[in-house]
Amino acid sequence: MADNQVKIFSLSTCSHCKSTKKLLSDCTVKYEFVDVDLLEGDERKAILEDVKKFNPKCSFPTIIIGQKVIVGFKEKEIREALGL
Repeated sequence: MADNQVKIFSLSTCSHCKSTKKLLSDCTVKYEFVDVDLLEGDERKAILEDVKKFNPKCSFPTIIIGQKVIVGFKEKEIREALGL
C-alpha cells in the first residue's frame, strides 16, 4: 500500500461517508476524518474553506489520498489511489 496520507471530510449522518470510513477500516488503512456537521462557528467555517479548496461544490465525502482528491464513495477509485 502507498504511504499516502488519507483525510476525509465527512458528515456524521451521511451513508456514503460511513461507507467510505468502513471501506478504509476494513482495508486497515489509517485515516483522519472531520465530521463537518459536528463543528460550530469559526471552526466549521475554516474547515468548509479547506473543503472548497479540494472540492468547490463542497459535497461529501471529500477524500484526499496523497495528492488525489475523490469526491463521493467511489470504491474502485479509492482502492486504486491506495494501491489496493
